Amino acid sequence: MIRLLLAEDMHLIRKALVALLSCEDDIEVVAEAAKGEDIVRLACLRRPDVAVLDIGMPGVDGLTAAAELHRRLPNCKTVILTGLGTPMALRRALDANVRGFVVKDALPSHLVDCIRRVRGGQRVIDPELAVAALDSDSNPLTARELDVLETAAGGATVSEIADQLSLSRGTVRNYLSRILTKVGARSRVEAIQIASESGWLWPVGGREIGVLRYRPRR
Repeated sequence: MIRLLLAEDMHLIRKALVALLSCEDDIEVVAEAAKGEDIVRLACLRRPDVAVLDIGMPGVDGLTAAAELHRRLPNCKTVILTGLGTPMALRRALDANVRGFVVKDALPSHLVDCIRRVRGGQRVIDPELAVAALDSDSNPLTARELDVLETAAGGATVSEIADQLSLSRGTVRNYLSRILTKVGARSRVEAIQIASESGWLWPVGGREIGVLRYRPRR
């Protein structure tokens, strides 16, 4: 029997997944988490074999929880669920020692198969996405997107970014939305961190509104 922890903040989706997985003879859902900060606590209490985590949990996100789970409970294998399977998100998942990576529009049978294979010691990732992740070292952001991200790194609001770069607020919001999609981030702060760690922004020192200021690499 595979003991499973399921973490998903959307109640309807979580209950639907619990119902789906509970129909399998060899899977038992032993814990459910609606908040990211509950994942590790529940895992330490219930000792699941596999944890299926939504990447976009409120508070502590799924990847952060996955890394902590690996540290605290190395025998618990993690599977990440995501609505957007980007190479950057996959690379971050691999860095967090995730064993399976499943997009939410996959067939239910694929998730069940992934859980079984991960429990058996395999790593389950879509081959095309894996190849894309290996080839994704190049900066996906345009020069203008880097300008917007750099200005945001100084703590500027949308209106302030628009004023500094002579753009409309709607254009700034569109740029920010594209940036988050391209780098697989959930917030501006996370996008800045990803861009910095990937070498797309130069740290230039100083802190403003709790965020490091960066300069784009050209």
